[in-house]
Amino acid sequence: MKLNVLSVAYPFAPVGPDAVGGAEQVLTILDGALVAAGHRSTVLACEESETAGELVCSGRLPDLIDDAAKQAARRRHGEMLTKVLKSRRFDAVHFHGIDVADYLPPPGLPTVITVHLPPDWYPTRVFQPRPATVLVAVSDAQRRSFPTTAGKPRVIRNGIPLELYKRQHAKRGFVLALGRICPEKGFHLALDAAHRAALPLLLGGTVFPYPEHLKYFDQEIRPRLDRQRRYLGPLGFRRKRRLLAAARCLAVPSLVAETGALVALEALASGTPLVAFPHGALPELVIDGKNGFLVQTTDEMGKAMHAAANLDPAACRASAARFEQKQMIASYLDLYAELAAVRVDAH
Repeated sequence: MKLNVLSVAYPFAPVGPDAVGGAEQVLTILDGALVAAGHRSTVLACEESETAGELVCSGRLPDLIDDAAKQAARRRHGEMLTKVLKSRRFDAVHFHGIDVADYLPPPGLPTVITVHLPPDWYPTRVFQPRPATVLVAVSDAQRRSFPTTAGKPRVIRNGIPLELYKRQHAKRGFVLALGRICPEKGFHLALDAAHRAALPLLLGGTVFPYPEHLKYFDQEIRPRLDRQRRYLGPLGFRRKRRLLAAARCLAVPSLVAETGALVALEALASGTPLVAFPHGALPELVIDGKNGFLVQTTDEMGKAMHAAANLDPAACRASAARFEQKQMIASYLDLYAELAAVRVDAH
């Protein structure tokens, strides 16, 4: 059966091979997999996105993502979604953004909502029963935090292309930290830990133009940078992969529940241990003393950064094996086909 799937991205984050956020990376993987399997893929996303299937652009990213810009962008996104849904029949519409409640089509259209972020960040109506709608959690820990109204959501764990991270690299002495530069990621604490441990730290990622993110970078990150603790800016895939393989460890100092932690999976697949706070799904990934360390304080984090150099890269790679992206892709394609079959039967 040839599928026709519409993926709806978050309107403020481009999708593509160099996407920063986990939701955008998963969407990109699924878009490519649909096209590779001979299905039709349409992606509604902002300007600067790169897709394998058809890109429906909802507009450029604003220079500053304040409340007025959010309202305008979401209005355009919703208008484009309505237009696309009227233009053709889709077997499934897959929502990836935290603002999914603003765009939900009328009940009855086969809908997948992947909850990429902590459930309590979403409006409660997202978790209300809805015809032909399937909620997806990206980890067991996240699933346990869903409200009871969500019923029985599916769990489809995030996956990565393990073969792309097989290239080995001589380990160097630096600690690596990667991700969106925003308060909840806690990168200021990783910088503090590396400074106390007298270790170099490289921080890579995008500062999106939200006022609170820009303020965080200026007040909490910039003052902590020096010759040994450096901010690299956004990283393309090849550079990110090279740094992941060479790092002594990846610091994951997130202050909120990590749901899928794709960058943590990429580090493990690269043979690089994790040093992380035990939030969300991270205890599902870290085997303490084998492929990393779970810590409670910045002092413990600094000590673990030193100890991480003694961990076996092979053990890290082995622990990533169950997160091969082929399993994630197969689960989503099966879900799309299931919804398509129900829709055909209903007509």
